Amino acid sequence: MAMSKIDELAERVERLLLRHEEVVRTNALLEQQLAQVTTERDSLKSRLNAARGRIDALLERLPADKSEATTDSGDAAR
Repeated sequence: MAMSKIDELAERVERLLLRHEEVVRTNALLEQQLAQVTTERDSLKSRLNAARGRIDALLERLPADKSEATTDSGDAAR
């Protein structure tokens, strides 16, 4: 009877070791995926900031009175 308890315990330890190995592999894959997603996010943030800079530069080049003239002529046509 004592031997079956030892066998049962050994089997449970083996299952626990297998589960641990699976968790370690899963964790490694998740860390790799996180690194890829973080790199992608950083790249997208950089592209977004560059696009914002280009838009701001274009907006600064627009004449300030042009938007007022468009609004005034639009009101006069009505």
